Amino acid sequence: MDFEYSARTRELLARLEAFMDEHVYPNETVFHSQVAEGDRWQPTAIVEELKAKARAQGLWNLFLPESKRGPGLTNLEYAPLCEVMGRVTWAPEVFNCSAPDTGNMEVLERYGTPAQQREWLEPLLAGKIRSCFSMTEPAVASSDATNIETLIARDGDEYVINGRKWWSSGASDPRCALFIVMGKTDPANPSRHRQQSMVLVPRGAPGLRVLRSLPVFGYDDAPHGHAEVLFENVRVPAANLLQNEGDGFAIAQGRLGPGRIHHCMRLIGLAERALEKMCRRSLTRVAFGKPIAAQTVTLERIAEARIMIDQSRLLTLKAAHMMDTVGNKAAAKEIAMIKVAAPLMACQVIDWAIQMHGAGGVSDDFGLAYAYAQARTLRLADGPDEVHRNQVGKLELARYS
Repeated sequence: MDFEYSARTRELLARLEAFMDEHVYPNETVFHSQVAEGDRWQPTAIVEELKAKARAQGLWNLFLPESKRGPGLTNLEYAPLCEVMGRVTWAPEVFNCSAPDTGNMEVLERYGTPAQQREWLEPLLAGKIRSCFSMTEPAVASSDATNIETLIARDGDEYVINGRKWWSSGASDPRCALFIVMGKTDPANPSRHRQQSMVLVPRGAPGLRVLRSLPVFGYDDAPHGHAEVLFENVRVPAANLLQNEGDGFAIAQGRLGPGRIHHCMRLIGLAERALEKMCRRSLTRVAFGKPIAAQTVTLERIAEARIMIDQSRLLTLKAAHMMDTVGNKAAAKEIAMIKVAAPLMACQVIDWAIQMHGAGGVSDDFGLAYAYAQARTLRLADGPDEVHRNQVGKLELARYS
């Protein structure tokens, strides 16, 4: 494995870092101020302004591998770019590289019909609309996706959808025009993995109701948000089915692999930013007659944070390399491993950074409390730690059976 960055990545990385320095970091306070003004769920002017700048500079849709619709970077080439974007939680949207849109665009790119791509993928790639992915349900343990109870019933030339979803990320955003909904078209199928299908549901479909926004540790993540959504006799044309009936579980797995590694890439950037804040804080704060940086416990934590971040980065690069060379299915163990390792690492590094900032660390002044909320959530999103550990364990045991 050769993890040296390609010439294309080095060139894009230099441009991306320059853009972050000039436009993103200086506007972090502006972003939060604009969210707090008036209706929190309206798009912020600063992000829309920066989107136009990023697109004009060719820093747009960098995430799509092997695609004619973007630069066609491999997962390994995209990894350091995604890491840099992850240093600021709202920055990925500036480059049209934010979840859940990235995963939804990949789904439409891989599984959508030409008509579905014209209607939904093209405006998503252009940043004209946003989308959400509705899979998780409040009534069942959705870590086992075969538990999902939402029904998608064929009725002539339409499908009728009935069910309740939650943690539909992006549904609270008024720009969210598309819901990709997973449910059961064949609950009696003897194969539990052939019962599910996915349909494309436009926001204005009668019977679709966004019930409430769900906060994460008290943060509402406006203007993006995560919502509980009710589907009551929602009708869509049969042409809105993705692929064939029974393909929903396979599509979900195809979607979540890249989504998981993107989350890990962004978390590494978030942890790097926390370590930087921890180091700067420790050098400028004096306690008991000497800088905090001179305390042995501080040195140990900084060293351990560096080791943990680099370990997670190397694991993530290995997973990216395998996805590129042998495919997502063959890289399943490596994807599962990083999905456990990266959030745990980020939670620990951010926690140490909070501790270094004292009472200020749990406030909103340094962005660490919000960063921790994001990192802790990713121990659940796209599959909890326990599910991924089980998968790694089974795959490891299979070598000896």
